[in-house]
Formats: sequence, C-alpha cells, structure tokens
Amino acid sequence: MLKQILSKLPRKSSDSSDSPRTPRSSSNRASPRNSTTSSGHGTPRSSGGASASGRSNATKKTSSAVFPASLVAGIEPLVPFKDVPSSEKMNLFVSKLSLCCVTFDFTDPSKNSIEKGVKRQTLIELVDFVGAGTMKFNEPAIHALCKMCAVNLFRVFPPNYRANMIGGGSTGGENDDDEPTFDPAWPHLQLVYDLLLKFIHSSFVDAKVAKKYMDHSFILKLLELFDSEDPRERECLKTILHRIYGKFMVHRPFIRKSINNIFYRFVSETERHNGIAELLEIFGSIISGFALPLKEEHKIFLWRVLIPLHKPKSIGSYFQQLSYCITQFVEKEPKLASVVVKGLLKYWPITSSQKEVMFLGELEEILETVNMVEFQKVMVPLFWRIGCCINSSHFQVAERSLFLWNNDHIVNLIGHNRHVILPIILPALEKNAQSHWNQAVVNLTLNVRKIFMEMDDELFISCHAQFKEEEVKETLEAKKRKQIWEQLENAAANVQPMTGKTAVLVTPLASSIAC
Repeated sequence: MLKQILSKLPRKSSDSSDSPRTPRSSSNRASPRNSTTSSGHGTPRSSGGASASGRSNATKKTSSAVFPASLVAGIEPLVPFKDVPSSEKMNLFVSKLSLCCVTFDFTDPSKNSIEKGVKRQTLIELVDFVGAGTMKFNEPAIHALCKMCAVNLFRVFPPNYRANMIGGGSTGGENDDDEPTFDPAWPHLQLVYDLLLKFIHSSFVDAKVAKKYMDHSFILKLLELFDSEDPRERECLKTILHRIYGKFMVHRPFIRKSINNIFYRFVSETERHNGIAELLEIFGSIISGFALPLKEEHKIFLWRVLIPLHKPKSIGSYFQQLSYCITQFVEKEPKLASVVVKGLLKYWPITSSQKEVMFLGELEEILETVNMVEFQKVMVPLFWRIGCCINSSHFQVAERSLFLWNNDHIVNLIGHNRHVILPIILPALEKNAQSHWNQAVVNLTLNVRKIFMEMDDELFISCHAQFKEEEVKETLEAKKRKQIWEQLENAAANVQPMTGKTAVLVTPLASSIAC
C-alpha cells in the first residue's frame, strides 16, 4: 500500500525535460516567504502532460519585482484517506501536506485551474481528516503541517499593497467607508487557516511537541499577517492567535510582548496598521483572565500602551475594542480609574469633535464604575474639561457632555461633591443658557441647572451670585482693555511717519517680546 501511495507522487526521471520537477530543484531552494507573489503564491510549472516547449514558456518570473521566480512542479491527486489502512494514514497525511506546499499565482484565475482545483480538494480532505480526530499526530506530521502553513501563509505584502494608505490608511477614521481589499488567493488561504485552527484545537496534538515548531519565529510571522488589508484574513488570524495563546502557556509572555511592540510602533512611529482592532480584541479576552492583584507588567501595559492608543487620528477604527480593554482594567482594579481619567485628559482632542464625542462616551463608562475616593482625585481637572465641552460650538459635543447628568451614578458622585463641582461648572451652564445657538443644547443646559438647584438651592444661589459678580468684573475689564486699545490707535494715528534716513534708537528692552 505504501508503494501505491508513493506511485501517486510526482517522480523525478533521469531526463528532467520530459517530467515535471518537484519544488526541491536547485533553482527553488529559497525559503517559502521568498517564493511568493503579491498574493502570497508563486507561479507553478505546467503539468507533466504538457510539451517541453510549453513548460519552458510557463517558467517565468513573478509579476512583482519583490519576489524571485518560482519553479514548481504540476501536482496530481493522492489517494483518499478511506482507501488506506490506519497504519498508513499518517504517512498519507504528510504526503498530502507536501503536495499542498506547491503554490500558485491567483491573480490570473485562468492559469493552472486544474492544479488549483486538485490542491483545493486536497486541503478540504486534510481539514476533514484533522477535524475528525481519529488518531494522534506524530512529530513528522506536526512538522509537515507547520511547514505547509508557512509556505502558504507567510508572505511579505508588496509596497503597492498599502499604496493608498495615507495617515493610517484603512484604519484611518476618515476612510472607514472605503471598500476593503480582498486577497484573490482567499479560497485557498481560508482552507489553510481552517486546517491550522482545527489542528491547534485538536486534542490529538501534543502541545509539548507542537511548541517546537510553533515557536517564536512562527508566532512573529503570524503577527505580521495582521497587517493584511483583507478583513477575512485578520478575523481568522485573531481566532488562531487566541487558540495558540490558550494552548501554549509557555508562549504567553512572548505573545503579549510582541503585540505590545506592534502597538508601540503604531503609536510612536507609523500610525499605520490594519489589525489594531483585532489585536485589541485578543487583548480584551486576555485582560479578562488576569489574576488579582494585577501584576506590575499589566499596569505598565495600561498606561504605556492602552492610554497612548487614544492619540492616533485613526482611533475610530478600533475605539470600541480599546474602550473595552480600558473598562476591563478599571473593573478588575478600581484604583486604576484615576490613572485612566488623567490619561484621557492628557490626550484629550482639541480640534476633533468626533474624537471628543468618543472620549466623552468612554469617560461615562469609566465613571459608572469609579468609587468616591478615585473620583475625588480627578474631579477638578475633569469638570474643567467637561465645562469646556459644554460650551463647545459643536452641538454633538455639548449634548454628549450634558448627557452625563442622565447617569444616576455620576449624578450621585456630583451630588456628594457639589461644593467643588458647581462653582466650576456653573459658568459654562450660564453661558450656554444665554448664548448657545442650538436650542436642544439650551434645553439640556436648563435641565442640568435645575438638577443643581434641586440638589442644593442655597449653594446654587450663592454660586450664581458669585458668577454674576465675576461677570460684572469681566465686563469692566473688557471695557478698560477696549479703551486702552482705542487710545493706542489714536496715538498711532497722530504720529507722523518718519522720512529720509532718520536714525532710530532701539533699546533691548523695547525689542523684547513678553510671552
């Protein structure tokens, strides 16, 4: 039976011009990553039935100058698993994996359609075999599967793959409506991802053996694929990386560190990456499993990685996942609430109303879980910022900040600290009530004023009187400034312009500018 299996494999004859060559030829000894096209696949040679001249014409360089030419052999189908005894199924499994190491150019659908169909059918058989879980996988089988996945999946995206990425590309908040880019090789890539996922999830795979081949290098290459523009590929990668994190405990610190490095590079250097949302989603599930009390490593991740991720312009593409991670930290350790609020205030957007609305939403989620002690640490700078948002000319920012008073827990916190908060927030409320252009904002402002009056009428009257006094003082000062400027303008108008070569003495004091 073993001879029958081997007879189905391509054989190398003495005359290489009359038979197809396997990928082991001397011209194809480069690593799998160097023999891929722009879609991650090389160009195969024609099958053994073609003429020598046809095969010569089929051997060519790939379309991308980034990758060298790839000379591979035509492939033939192997016998199905049901036709071999159990003792030989693992050998057949390895043979099928070797057959699937042959890669193709999917940018041209009409090229090598028969071979592509054979490979697809073989991949389906492999997925079904691994999913059935009938026998334990030995080390050669694990090695062969990791090699096949590396050949088909690990590839470098060519420069034109992200040519349209400006200021964050597809992750930018301004380009969220752009159509996603789909990889033409996805029908085969999906099967390889499904096979890898089922293999990792299988109880017949020994983690102690598999970790030798799914090592740090393998994980780094997987993480590089998260920059793919195809959302389907990123979704598969997210599931696979999460399974690897759960199965291989020895790799957990390395995975966290490697993801952190991606975040660091994104925030501090490029602000360009397509997979930030998926990586944050993985971290969200990781954070939920952190043991208490939190390790210092995890706290550093919060204030060195998660909080600075509020800075990039493309935050809209991953804000939901980022907010979830932040909330997970605060729920696990409430003392971190003040750290998070201070971080939000540090990176608060000044010129982007859309980001400001998002920040206010995240702020409300944090305040819902904060306790009185942590709230009192940040309430003064926090409500100075909220007061600025209330006076925003952008009605959505003003509305979202006033909606905070619809939250009972936040109102309770404000009520216990009204003697500090009301003097800060009342001027903003009065200015809105008097002069804001949007009637909905004016109505919300009057409702908030009413809440404060019901909390403590005497305090409100006292603060209101103080506000009126300050308003009168500001009016008088404005009049004085205006009079001074008028005097300066009149004095300047009466000065005769200098003519000729009249010398002018300029002292150092007169030339200095006060900041």
